[in-house]
Amino acid sequence: MAIEGPLRELGIHDVFQLLDLSRKTGVLRVTSELRDNEGRVFFDNGKVLFATIRSNPHPIGTLLVRTGKVTEADLDRARNEQERLAAEGVRKRIGEVLVESGVLMQKELDRQVRFQIEAVVFELMSWREGFFSFEEGGLSEVPADATMRLSTESLLMEGARRIDEWSRIADKVPHLGVIPVLAQVDDDHPTLLDLLPNEWEVLSVIDGSRDLRAIAQLLARSDFDIAKIAYGLVSTGVIDLRTPERVSVATALPFADALPFVKRANASLEAGDAEQALVHARAGIAADPQSAEARLAAGRALARLGRNADSAEELRKAAQSDPLNPHVQLELGFAAARRGEFGLAVAAWEHYLRAIPAAPQAGRVRAAVDAVRHLTRALEDHAGV
Repeated sequence: MAIEGPLRELGIHDVFQLLDLSRKTGVLRVTSELRDNEGRVFFDNGKVLFATIRSNPHPIGTLLVRTGKVTEADLDRARNEQERLAAEGVRKRIGEVLVESGVLMQKELDRQVRFQIEAVVFELMSWREGFFSFEEGGLSEVPADATMRLSTESLLMEGARRIDEWSRIADKVPHLGVIPVLAQVDDDHPTLLDLLPNEWEVLSVIDGSRDLRAIAQLLARSDFDIAKIAYGLVSTGVIDLRTPERVSVATALPFADALPFVKRANASLEAGDAEQALVHARAGIAADPQSAEARLAAGRALARLGRNADSAEELRKAAQSDPLNPHVQLELGFAAARRGEFGLAVAAWEHYLRAIPAAPQAGRVRAAVDAVRHLTRALEDHAGV
């Protein structure tokens, strides 16, 4: 029997725990329209066997070269051998070819494959919106040399630890779309930098145009690792972070607070840039799908863009998240009125007036309520003619 549903109703951690406790064997698919991404995790008797993700920037060959386990020449020879075998009808993964050629130890390959799986699983664990579905069976899609059996419980514990770290990182690294630049040198800076190898590695690819996500892809490292390194370099004054004029929804930090994005969205709305406000608002929703403020900002931006149906839907979700918020009810009323949903409009406006009877906009809202009631009566009278 298939298990499926939206992540806002059953979080991804709960899904993993359910599959672990029930010792399920099959394929978990997780999709996110907001991120335009999809991941698959293969379970064998409750343990994680293999995992892939559409946006996975960690090919095993690149990881092995980056960590110095094989050379580019070794990798090229293995790829040539892989192509030769494929022409003969024999399909082998690049890691398997490297092990058979004696270039790589099986133990090291297993370690790197484990890193690949963990990177995918932890990426999926950061998603708070999207849809999941689990179907039993389907392990025929797992590569023949996949020998990992990772404890789901240990992955969940590590995922919980990363939640805490992401929250700390977000204080200085607001999202993955920030561009690192070398900090200005002043008299207080030491003349020599005492950095770790991975910090030098990141520092070497900072060019003033790549954002943190691009650096993670270039170095074949996880977003989490690069964000941690950037946090350390910012904290020690080695680099500064610059926010580009345009940011993508996909740059939101997992488990980050929606508030910084809401502030940027509202600032963009005040500046008359509804499109950029929508980008920031959706990044806030990605960080926290339950944020009424982020959905309110998205609804306002969509209304400015003339997308009234989408605006009403976002504002309904905002009202579900925070039904007592009068500002949400105010915007929901106008969005409903634009859609011709006059009953909902009046109910939302009356909620607003009860909550803030002396608000600066109260007179305009009362006039809107009266106008809608007059219009409704006129329509009813006309229908009765």
